[in-house]
Amino acid sequence: MSGRVILSLAIHNHQPVGNFSQVFEMAFRQAYLPMVEALERHPHIRLAMHYSGPLLDWLEGSQREFVPRVGALVARGQVELLSGGYYEPILAIIPDADKDGQIRMMTDYLKRRFHARATGLWLAERVWEPHLAKPLAAAGVEYLIVDDTHFTAAGVREEQLTGYFVTEEQGATVKVFPSRKRLRYLIPWQSPDDVLAYLRTFLSPDHGSRIPDPVLVMGDDGEKFGLWPGTFALCWEQGWVESFFRAIEAAGEWLVTMPPGEAAAMPAAGRAYLPTASYEEMMEWSGGFWRQFLVKYPEINTMYQRMLRTSRKVHALRAGSRRRRALVDLWAGECNCPYWHGVFGGIYLPHIRRATFGHLIAADVRAEQNRRVAGTIADLDGDGAPDVELVSPAMLLAVDPDEGGGVVEWHWREEHINLTNVVSRRPEAYHRQLLEPSPDVTASGAETIHTTRVRVKEPGLHRLLVYDRYRHASLLDHFLDPRVTMEAFAGGEYQELGDFVAGSYQPAVSRSRGGVAVSLTRDGSVGGEPRLPLRVEKRLALSVRTSTLRVTYRIHNPGDARVTARFGVETAWAVTDPQARLWIDDQPAPAREARARPGAHGVRLTDWGWRGAVLLRVPAAEVWVFPLETVSNSEAGFERIMQGVVCLCLWQIALDPHHTWEAILECELGIKG
Repeated sequence: MSGRVILSLAIHNHQPVGNFSQVFEMAFRQAYLPMVEALERHPHIRLAMHYSGPLLDWLEGSQREFVPRVGALVARGQVELLSGGYYEPILAIIPDADKDGQIRMMTDYLKRRFHARATGLWLAERVWEPHLAKPLAAAGVEYLIVDDTHFTAAGVREEQLTGYFVTEEQGATVKVFPSRKRLRYLIPWQSPDDVLAYLRTFLSPDHGSRIPDPVLVMGDDGEKFGLWPGTFALCWEQGWVESFFRAIEAAGEWLVTMPPGEAAAMPAAGRAYLPTASYEEMMEWSGGFWRQFLVKYPEINTMYQRMLRTSRKVHALRAGSRRRRALVDLWAGECNCPYWHGVFGGIYLPHIRRATFGHLIAADVRAEQNRRVAGTIADLDGDGAPDVELVSPAMLLAVDPDEGGGVVEWHWREEHINLTNVVSRRPEAYHRQLLEPSPDVTASGAETIHTTRVRVKEPGLHRLLVYDRYRHASLLDHFLDPRVTMEAFAGGEYQELGDFVAGSYQPAVSRSRGGVAVSLTRDGSVGGEPRLPLRVEKRLALSVRTSTLRVTYRIHNPGDARVTARFGVETAWAVTDPQARLWIDDQPAPAREARARPGAHGVRLTDWGWRGAVLLRVPAAEVWVFPLETVSNSEAGFERIMQGVVCLCLWQIALDPHHTWEAILECELGIKG
């Protein structure tokens, strides 16, 4: 029979880059501060803590008295601090140079600020891939914490999951602790007595563990101790944490708390090779492999591929202050939160996406060696097909010829804003809960983020469950029946008469001393039966001297029959403040209201934080403007989120055989007044 059980707790505290200051403040008051106060009251409770870089930056600026209190816990050996990627990236997907740089940035900070030698690493979202062992070891990491899911997928039995295992890649080794899902679900949702009863089972000779003094690890989010729904009342007002710590102290004859760094000095439980994995819920959300988020959400892949290209440019800079500043922006743009979606907002949170793109654009601008225009045709999104990138001092455009020739990135470079940073409306598994609500089945009555209780922030959200048939981008080409209304178009209840909106265009880049342009051409068709041939050519031109994009459309009828059609050009704008205003000509309207106006010549858009407006000028057109809104789940419940604004400019065209219709659109950035 084992003489004692060792409980090794690791608490991970994190807020993403770009989160609202009031969220930082609430998390501090309801979770981070109470936990430190509890540890101060219970000096015999020893554990590990991890604070992510964005949170540390906020604490240093807003709660400077808190940092020395953590330092005092570290100095007396009660708290071990964990390193990690400073800006909490998914380490598996960022370049190796960034893995190393982010880990060393965090480790150096902890050494400088707390005089702590951090040998352990908090692996963001516990996303593990086997190749990680080598770069982690090279960065000075001795151990990390993953989930028991990783080990059971490798065939390790549950009763063997005590202590740590050693894994390697090309001879480079790291120690890996399994964090027990059972403990994650017990703490703090069940009573302290229930938690200790579970731990006591490891003293039984029938348990099957061959390890004396078994080490049981639980690594989980610090926000569950006060910030998640109902947990502030549970943990602090009702005293769950206080009771838990007292119960541990009272069980001192057989139960010991120990930071994982000390447990890592004990003998290993064995060797293991772990497959690609994360915690069980993440595996469900991703479809079994974390990188599938890059497939499920093309908007994430756009951001990811931008990060990779920016990283190459930044690392090519000569050493110096410019490179250091660019690296900080790059690494901030690698914060994991908008690169996935589960029960938390993730990619659906516009302010987080905006911050990520803002840092990536800032890093890209810093890494630029000159201010000339440039045009590139290359595979920019990893799908094996050519894409186009146009760059001027004012703008960067990324165009996907195989997706309707649409602009999927439109950087306002001076403002560090991606103007097309929107998310399309797509089905999520949890939407079924809005249509067929199920009762809460939590036995204890304590509400967790894993319960089936349907929480909504406003009634009627099921009416917003509209799903797009294509990715919203800018300069997409539609041919509509004259009877299609704005409401039908916005709700996806219409048919395309053409095959252009998601069709493939042929790109050709041209350069001149004054600018750069791409011509995108598609030979498609419109109508019913018989189909009538039609050619659409659009030319996007940037100038070295102005902040204007000039778009020239030529629609040519190569057939022998007359073509009449209602042609529309769609633009999508990252206007995400429901209180923002836009103007169709001189008529103002809230951005969250749908508006239609015939004979309009322009749309002017603004959003929070924009210094100036964006003005789209068009030949007299019927203009439809409507909000792009999604319904997503979060730890606090279902919520409506404004992802952007869609603008559709429509013209009725009639083309005799071998005739051409032409129009010029212009978009100018930074309009004042």
